[in-house]
Amino acid sequence: MRGLSGDFSTMPLKDLVVYLGNRRATGSLKVERGDVRKQLELREGHVVSASSNQPREFFGQFLINMGHLTEDQLEKAFSTQAQTRIFLGKILVMTGLVPEATVRGTLSHKFREMILDAFHWEDGDFLFEAADTAPEVAGLEVSVDLLDVHREGEFRETAWQAIHAVFPCGAVRLSVDERKLPERKPGSMDERIVQLIKEGLTIDGIALALHATDFFLYQRLYALYRLDAVKVSDEPPESEMSVVEEENGERGIIGSETSSDEVLQAAQLFLDAGNARDGEALARRAHEMSPSPRTAEFVKAAQEKLLEHLRRELADPPRVPTLQVAPGHLKTLQLSAPERYLLSRIDGRRDVAAIVHVSPLQELDALKYFAGFVDAALVKLAPR
Repeated sequence: MRGLSGDFSTMPLKDLVVYLGNRRATGSLKVERGDVRKQLELREGHVVSASSNQPREFFGQFLINMGHLTEDQLEKAFSTQAQTRIFLGKILVMTGLVPEATVRGTLSHKFREMILDAFHWEDGDFLFEAADTAPEVAGLEVSVDLLDVHREGEFRETAWQAIHAVFPCGAVRLSVDERKLPERKPGSMDERIVQLIKEGLTIDGIALALHATDFFLYQRLYALYRLDAVKVSDEPPESEMSVVEEENGERGIIGSETSSDEVLQAAQLFLDAGNARDGEALARRAHEMSPSPRTAEFVKAAQEKLLEHLRRELADPPRVPTLQVAPGHLKTLQLSAPERYLLSRIDGRRDVAAIVHVSPLQELDALKYFAGFVDAALVKLAPR
């Protein structure tokens, strides 16, 4: 076997994983769906390295979620990494922040979660390129058997059915009966979950606050539900509309009668005029109307321009955000879960780039939210 490619509608990832695991394959496996990209390096049917462009699947995010690091500690480790070019895990071990066994265990967890998250993909593409030897791993050696991941995936299929029957979506809020909670230690995962529920966060909001992957959080919520300690609140689900969307008015820029080509032309005009925000919004609108490789490439180019623009506007040179409204007033606003998360990280000390760097959000998405905060006069930026 020298190579294999296809799409998940004909060969689901769970089948591909067991196929490669049984053959003890060595090589590189790339999987893509939309703008999500993951790459796994395999050695004799074991994952020895894995990368993703999804912030929630970054190694540092798993460390925060599992309680091994704080956001401030991760930011300091990133600064050291930028200066030394040393693998993050090694830095954490060398500085004594995280024991080596914990780093290895968290890397193993990251590898598993990256694969299992994609087991539910119904579309997308894969490419496996076989090799005689796996590349050298720049960091601590960790190995995860693909067949073990496949067995875990089978268990999760059943678990997700039970979970979704109780928690239909991430936009719902929860209620908690503390009398029925098991004994919990200060700072434990259950303690953190309970506190966030009491603060009125949705499940999506809790996931962001904990830097948690979906299954990690939902399985714990389900365990608490089985104790009759946590249930879905009677409050209506949180609206997906956000302050940023209201401020930008993206949904009404071009009428529904306009063709995709005309929207693309308008997007190009905006981009040529230096209006990256509206240009990117129109590019996405055109792709939604008539998806194609052409529109996908246009969106990618527009997003790169917008990211460059927002970095200059918000983060370079460093700018420190401060809230311009009382925290109590924020609770009355129609905010999405990502907006609430980012606003909760504003402390008058960290600059925008630092907040974005350790957040579980894509950089472009996070910067767009910050731009919306400024436009809505919720936040003021000052030079560091």
